Amino acid sequence: MKIYTRTGDDGTTSLFSGGRVPKSHLRVESYGTTDELNSVLGLARALKPHPTTDAYLGQIQRQLFNLGADLATPLEAASSWVIRMDAATVTWVEDAIDALDADLPPLTQFILPGGSPAAAQIHVGRTVCRRAERVVVALKEYETVGEQVIHYLNRLSDFLFTLARWENWKAGLPEDKWTPR
Repeated sequence: MKIYTRTGDDGTTSLFSGGRVPKSHLRVESYGTTDELNSVLGLARALKPHPTTDAYLGQIQRQLFNLGADLATPLEAASSWVIRMDAATVTWVEDAIDALDADLPPLTQFILPGGSPAAAQIHVGRTVCRRAERVVVALKEYETVGEQVIHYLNRLSDFLFTLARWENWKAGLPEDKWTPR
């Protein structure tokens, strides 16, 4: 199979369900940003975080592939192989937040992103996740999006924030607290 097809040379791309849309379409932007987030988290894993962090990130990367396929396939399209985002996955993320948060000191003020290389990269992932959420919200203004997609992205950014804190905690690094002047 060739990597290049030349079919996108006119500025369009195919959706999983068939049909073509401009590469600037919000649907393409939504799953493209999800793909970017997946790559950002792959870099965090390459920075050799704590094994628990790595396991969580690996699971999230798999979920993001499913989310990308979900976003690349309009809800009204018939597809037997696309895994749609579901409430169980959102609950899994919530449970993971709770498990990590149980180890951490209470958050009493804003913290600056940073710390270990892996934690800093996870913070970058958090910001990309928030952008993906904004793009999907914009897409939802024009097209139907699965009910759990925005829930998942909203929880995922909270998870990534908590995971970055936890990664720094496991590395023995203090949080850099923001103090307004």
